[in-house]
Amino acid sequence: MKIIHTSDWHLGQRLLFNERGEEQQMALDWLREVIITEKADALIVAGDIFDNGNPPHPARKLYYNFLTSLLHTTCRHIVVVAGNHDSPGMLDAPRELLEYLNIRVVGAAAEDLQQDCLELKSAKGKLEAIVAAIPFLRDRDLMPSVSGETTLDRIQRIQMGIRQRYQDMGALVEPYLAQNVPIIATGHLYAQGAQASDKQDNIYIGNTENLDVDTLPSVFSYVALGHIHRPQAVSGQERVRYSGSLIPLSFSETKDEKGVYCLEFKGHDLDEIRFLSAPNFRRLKTIQGSLSEVEDKLETFAAKDREGLPAWVEVIVESSTFIPQLDSHLRTFVKDMHLEILKIRLERQYRALDEQVEMLDSLESLDVLEVFRKRAEKDQRTEEEWAELEATFRELVEGLKIP
Repeated sequence: MKIIHTSDWHLGQRLLFNERGEEQQMALDWLREVIITEKADALIVAGDIFDNGNPPHPARKLYYNFLTSLLHTTCRHIVVVAGNHDSPGMLDAPRELLEYLNIRVVGAAAEDLQQDCLELKSAKGKLEAIVAAIPFLRDRDLMPSVSGETTLDRIQRIQMGIRQRYQDMGALVEPYLAQNVPIIATGHLYAQGAQASDKQDNIYIGNTENLDVDTLPSVFSYVALGHIHRPQAVSGQERVRYSGSLIPLSFSETKDEKGVYCLEFKGHDLDEIRFLSAPNFRRLKTIQGSLSEVEDKLETFAAKDREGLPAWVEVIVESSTFIPQLDSHLRTFVKDMHLEILKIRLERQYRALDEQVEMLDSLESLDVLEVFRKRAEKDQRTEEEWAELEATFRELVEGLKIP
């Protein structure tokens, strides 16, 4: 059996207020061609289909058009699970209808684990694979909270709840070993040992790692993960992988290869893994240096023959003095080039008199949590006090919807 593993489409995402629908359409068209060329039997999408819980109409149209475009291909099975950016209710709304098309959607984890144990069968009813479809697990899906628990207790409870879910699903699917078919688990979390391109959001309270992959049941032939945008095997385990995103979602991801994993199984065993690289539909580029260096680099970058959409560029100009009208100067400089400058930042090479605050020239470069940490570091606190304080601050940020 041949299965394609993908994740983190983030349909509807904007980059610094710029729409990305055109390149997302190109990425999905490429993915469809991969499925046709590889004659894939199944597709697994491991979360973050959309960039937010209430995606705009064009993003929803991309999603449904893509799913229905696979109906007349060799791809007999499609499994979609929700990520932390997705709305479980929105994904689950057409669940019964999509199931008639062999498209299985799991937005919210079911209380009855059997409901999320998906049997993929051929048109003749033959069992072809088992998927333990585990979406992003929300608080209500994990172990119940305990009155009076500390923040550290809560962190341990969440980690234990995630681990328990995988162990319970592993026990549930173990009888299928006798059928000699692939047994696949999904997940959307931050696994211990994963390498992120940037400061990846921690989707649970507490430390970064949500799951130790060494605790995953051996019954799973493969574990298809989402959330980290860089494709990789986790902690040296070839069977546990992030597929990464289809396109770079920020300037920090420009050096990462994008694509999908193509998995081939012989019975229960994973026989071959191939990474299929996606084209660069729109180049994202960061150019940094003095003003003269930036101009030279822009000319060199623009001189390279490049097909596709105009490149989007982030410019960081290093200077010890203020440069008047820098923005208009650079935009005029590139007006005839096949690129667009999305962001210009002046990086001043000095600090303000108040050493407690760094001199920042753009609100876009501020990280709310980092500023809070720098201020909080001035106070002497225990590790437990700091964890609880940070947890309270995260809840406040979420409530205010601070980006």
